Amino acid sequence: MKQRVWVAGAMALVLANCGPSETVTQYGGSTYDWRLTEIDGTEVTYQATLELSENGAVDGAGPCNGFSGSQSAPYPWIDIQIDFVEELYCADIDHEEAYLAALSEMSLVEVAGTTMIMSNEAGRQMVFSGIGSDAPSDP
Repeated sequence: MKQRVWVAGAMALVLANCGPSETVTQYGGSTYDWRLTEIDGTEVTYQATLELSENGAVDGAGPCNGFSGSQSAPYPWIDIQIDFVEELYCADIDHEEAYLAALSEMSLVEVAGTTMIMSNEAGRQMVFSGIGSDAPSDP
């Protein structure tokens, strides 16, 4: 009898690990594509985007290049690992490097409607606005 209980418990654990992850995508992170609007209280004047997929894939673009990576930390944490960045140069390359560096430093995330805020314990913060078919358009 004890063996059956142990086997049933082990099967439950296996099945629980097969379910969907509890990442930011389960809490609205994959509802929109995201446009960076602010870093550390300063308005962003260049184009920078981010897309979080339910399978853990992360895609985006800085002002010069596209990039891809992954994220699997459970909500409300975030841990973006950038695996690939195109290598084109443009006048805003410094902004792109700052954007990618800041993304890799973020450890917490909150999604509230069309706003996503990432932050870390050092006090850094990134604010994103949802873009796409359901998001309000820019004036």
